[in-house]
Amino acid sequence: MNTPKYKRILLKLSGEILGGQKGQGIEPESMVRICEEIAQVHDMGVDVAVVVGGGNIFRGLSGTQLGFDRVAGDYMGMLATVINALALQVVLEGIGIHTRVLSAITVQQVCEPYIRRRAIRHLEKGRVVILAGGTGNPYFTTDTAAALRATEIGAEIILKGTKVDGVYSADPKIDPDAIRYDFITYEDVLTKNLKVMDATAIAMARENKIPVLVFDITQPGNLIRAITGEKIGTIVGENSSEK
Repeated sequence: MNTPKYKRILLKLSGEILGGQKGQGIEPESMVRICEEIAQVHDMGVDVAVVVGGGNIFRGLSGTQLGFDRVAGDYMGMLATVINALALQVVLEGIGIHTRVLSAITVQQVCEPYIRRRAIRHLEKGRVVILAGGTGNPYFTTDTAAALRATEIGAEIILKGTKVDGVYSADPKIDPDAIRYDFITYEDVLTKNLKVMDATAIAMARENKIPVLVFDITQPGNLIRAITGEKIGTIVGENSSEK
């Protein structure tokens, strides 16, 4: 097996990834495949933390379209991430990987509260740490939570697993002339308003010099390829030396 390029990573999974092709609910086949790849990365000796979204169950912003209060909708979205985190934990432990779910909102019957030192200690003990509840605050996305947690735990890179194979100059589904970047700077993502992560997340990654790899996690084996440094997806970073 190839040598991993990183010792500690933060994997950002959108809720839609767990919902399979429809992007809704939890599709067992997608969940099992992703967990098996996480297990392979863990078995390579990599410290793995996962921030999971909740869009397959409930998205706070969509709730406002139904007349929901934004704050209430965002908290509902945070609770959806807890459901996804528990599902990941069940599947991972079913294949022999010790995990801990830490949540930024207190749900003490099912998971631990997020405490930075506790999260780091779990990683040091070889456990996969699943981080739920976003940042614990409304108006912040789980992308921002990923950048924040990556900074706190000392992750070397944020791996953003999506349904597209990188960052494009425009939506490739709409613009057939859209260009895919192998590398792009944080500044270009912000100035060009590219929909990679929200601006707060990109700004935080830039400030703390944490590169972001955007890649297609729906393709089997891509997570392993990302860990071993194969040229997939798009790197968002400070300069081309991070390619």
